[in-house]
Amino acid sequence: MAHYAELDNDNRVIQVIVGVDEPLDGEAIYQQETNRVWKKTSYNTYASQHRLGGTPFRKNYAGIGYTYDPDMDAFYPPTPFPSWVLDKEIGVWVPPVPMPVDNKFYIWIEEARQWVEYTPFSG
Repeated sequence: MAHYAELDNDNRVIQVIVGVDEPLDGEAIYQQETNRVWKKTSYNTYASQHRLGGTPFRKNYAGIGYTYDPDMDAFYPPTPFPSWVLDKEIGVWVPPVPMPVDNKFYIWIEEARQWVEYTPFSG
């Protein structure tokens, strides 16, 4: 089964459905009744990696609120923070400062533009 993302006039994903495989494999499908475009999306693709080892397709599986970029031929999610930058090679947003890798939990503080260690309250 194939998955398809319906795009609005601004290339934003408004719904994702499961359908049958189409012979146009990956080409846009235009629906005259609604003036909408449908794009095929891969359930197993995230950050330009296919989780089952297959060929990644359109960088990310589409989700509601995602954007389709025709120049990249890719879906990407909404930005989590204004300071983050879209990595067009993999189609995900990256922070201006990498998160520390030390087996601790961190949260991003946008105002300070830094990662702060998160310690759950235990009371």
